[in-house]
Amino acid sequence: MTGTATRYLYLVRHGEALPDESGLTEDGRRQATLLGRRLRDVPLAAVHHGPLPRAEQTAQLIGDQLKDVPLCLSEAAGDYVPYMPQREELPAESADFYLRFLEGASDEERERGPGLVREAMELFTGPVDGEEDRHELVVTHNFLVAWLVREAMHAPNWRWLGLNHANAALTVIRYAPDRPASVLFSNDMRHLPAELRWTGFPPELHF
Repeated sequence: MTGTATRYLYLVRHGEALPDESGLTEDGRRQATLLGRRLRDVPLAAVHHGPLPRAEQTAQLIGDQLKDVPLCLSEAAGDYVPYMPQREELPAESADFYLRFLEGASDEERERGPGLVREAMELFTGPVDGEEDRHELVVTHNFLVAWLVREAMHAPNWRWLGLNHANAALTVIRYAPDRPASVLFSNDMRHLPAELRWTGFPPELHF
């Protein structure tokens, strides 16, 4: 090791998915392409993506707009529940709401999620060895973006709940040596025209 450099982690939720989640809608494809164009001048070392079709297709469309940036499949960038809170951890006024939301998680998700999120933390966060800063993109799902933002803010473990990210919105976290992580911006949609923003949110939250 000759030094320690800064990692810039670019996080994006996949583009808008088809109702059966077998891939992207036409709007989702446009979202991914426009995000790729925005990232053309970023010196990305890699585009990591989860294994589900909506994430893989988003990564491919982004990659089409970049020059010689490798696409890397990662189970740790997949769609899973990163942490299952206990009732006593949650605010009393919202505990019932969050626990009902999590009832749909399968036994497999409950078992695999903590291990996958630990792997994601090892792969994607923290400063990097060497003397050159590193820029990486992770195309993933709302839950992992929320977890990594929560972790960067040193918020309680349960607080990944309630952090929502629009399709193809961009979040960037900086991991500099000897400093706490810094969320540079979150849920940024300036690369998208108005009609493509806020998908992935309930209709009442479309601005």
